Amino acid sequence: MDFKTFYQNEVKSKLMKELGIKNPMAVPKVEKIVLNVGAGEAVTNKGVLEKIQEQISLIAGQKAVITKARKSISAFKIRKGIPIGVKVTLRGKRMYHFLEKLIKIVIPRLKDFRGINLKSLDAGGNLNLGFSEQTIFPEIDFDKIDKIRGLQVTIVTNAKDKEKAKKLFQFLGIPFYGEKIR
Repeated sequence: MDFKTFYQNEVKSKLMKELGIKNPMAVPKVEKIVLNVGAGEAVTNKGVLEKIQEQISLIAGQKAVITKARKSISAFKIRKGIPIGVKVTLRGKRMYHFLEKLIKIVIPRLKDFRGINLKSLDAGGNLNLGFSEQTIFPEIDFDKIDKIRGLQVTIVTNAKDKEKAKKLFQFLGIPFYGEKIR
């Protein structure tokens, strides 16, 4: 059973019962997943963005795009419009495939993992995860990478608050730890 079917058949009905929602269209769901890598070193080394783009495309299963600086920052020698990062936005089938891989393969591979901190949930119900290295993803061959880089993953939901988003992620299989949600 794929992850979308799992959400439709099991998670949705559990959420409706748990949160007391009568309309199935009002049940919280994952809308998109955004993977982002910022590369400040791209200011001096132009070829680094192609390598990052290739790695992120492997991880996501979809071609990543190079992002440009929105404004100039003289302290970092960044001018408006120069390429400084790579991102990819996943929706639909690829989003559910990536979410399943993240929950079942990547998160269990993390060293000293106790759960995801509740502070990673923002007020809009989105989950922001930062990974210190891209090698935890199974698609990345450790011998072929030039440098270990961090990776930001944002899981965007249509949940209106933290509590509903927390329930959604718990039913999907993401473990949490930390203080209570306010």
